[in-house]
Amino acid sequence: MRLDKYLKVSRLIKRRTVANEACDAGRVSLNGKPAKASAEVKPGDVLTIRFGNREVNAEVLSVQETVHKEEAKEMFRYL
Repeated sequence: MRLDKYLKVSRLIKRRTVANEACDAGRVSLNGKPAKASAEVKPGDVLTIRFGNREVNAEVLSVQETVHKEEAKEMFRYL
């Protein structure tokens, strides 16, 4: 699954366009390397997202095309 879509589906970032902009600005890293919005995400990957002065680290647990809001938090684990 594309990184921008994963960020939206998992609700780490609310909208796909915002996820795209974050990737383009270099605020999203995949396994320690700056990632493009088109990067493939798979279980076991580690995401780092910088929101202003705050940094969020999360491990990808599962990749699904669609999930209910309540189940979205089960797609990743905060580190």
